[in-house]
Amino acid sequence: MAELLPLDIPDNPKLVGNIVHFARALRKAGLPIGTGRVIDAIRAVESAGFTEKADFFWTLQACFVSRPEHRTVFAQVFRLYWRDPRYLEHMMAAMLPAIRGVQEERLAEAAEKRAAEALLDGVDRPAPPQDDSDNDETAVEIDASMTMSAEERLRKLDFEQMSTAEMAAAKRMIARLTLPVTPIASRRGQAAIRGARIDWRRTLRAAMRQGGEMHTLARLTPRDRWPNLVVLCDISGSMSQYSRVVLHFLHAVSNARGAGWAKVHAFTFGTRLTNITRHLRQRDVDQALKAAGAEAQDWEGGTRIGACLHAFNRDWSRRVMGQGAVVLLITDGLDRDDPDALARAAERLHLSSRRLIWLNPLLRWDGFAPKARGIAAMLPHVDSFRAGHSIASLEELARAISRPEDMGEKARLMAMLRDG
Repeated sequence: MAELLPLDIPDNPKLVGNIVHFARALRKAGLPIGTGRVIDAIRAVESAGFTEKADFFWTLQACFVSRPEHRTVFAQVFRLYWRDPRYLEHMMAAMLPAIRGVQEERLAEAAEKRAAEALLDGVDRPAPPQDDSDNDETAVEIDASMTMSAEERLRKLDFEQMSTAEMAAAKRMIARLTLPVTPIASRRGQAAIRGARIDWRRTLRAAMRQGGEMHTLARLTPRDRWPNLVVLCDISGSMSQYSRVVLHFLHAVSNARGAGWAKVHAFTFGTRLTNITRHLRQRDVDQALKAAGAEAQDWEGGTRIGACLHAFNRDWSRRVMGQGAVVLLITDGLDRDDPDALARAAERLHLSSRRLIWLNPLLRWDGFAPKARGIAAMLPHVDSFRAGHSIASLEELARAISRPEDMGEKARLMAMLRDG
């Protein structure tokens, strides 16, 4: 692997090559690194110098890391790339899935898998270090006969735990998902042979053509209509990984044929509310999400759920909530604003919708409890409370959205609120 060399860069082109290879590995792991940043990193190392590995680490991190969520990935790639004596063991461990119960460990695992894939996926790099005390080659065999299929495992894997390759495969699976809905019987009727209601207007017209005599009674049956789907998606920092996947799902729903929805309206919110409906109607998902990201200026920022729901109720509710719309609220409920104002906004949203379904990725934890003020304020005003952290949870949503009796986990959590 790469070796930390003396600082005189003109006399050590190997260090420059290693920094370039390291930048390629970071790019494959998902960090937005271009040629300009690589040049800046080389100049920074030459200018700042380093006497310890920690100095070298912080210099490169200052040049390559621009977002907080990229720090863990950078640290894992750095540890694996720059002279780790147990490189091969770490690489094998990173490529094998592990099940842990703590959120921080899951984040580290996902970052390490992304780092390992980036280093193993065709990046030109120096050979791994050789340990003189262990020259015997050991063949590693993995028995996959008792493991589930890759697709089945991917369905149940947490979005936040996925590697780069797994996330790409998950998005392809999500593009095939649909969100079917059953029609609603409207008050307007249509002609039928055996309808439940008498169509007096058509009956009298027929009688007038026959001299005023009624021979038959015309019948009406309720006409089916399709509801609107309104989606409010949290794009704050704590929801960034989930919101990006959910927007892929919404794009598939918006462009699906035969799903039944009259219209699909999509909004994002963090510190402000943004309507991205027209952007998701583009056929190309990458172009659609790029346009939506440019429209929403509060990506990965703070959260003001109460203020954003109030803005939706004030500015958009009457425009998009008519005809019995179904509302999907996708957020973790972590809000520091006034809980009473949040409760009032959630109550009005609930009263305006036919069904209000809340998807919360925090529900994936076995020990989840509605202790946060925002969650406790909104929970009484939703019809269904469900997890939204994996492909399997989105498939469950597709099956539950047309079942009015489905409450998800609401009843259990409401009981915890009353007992607490």
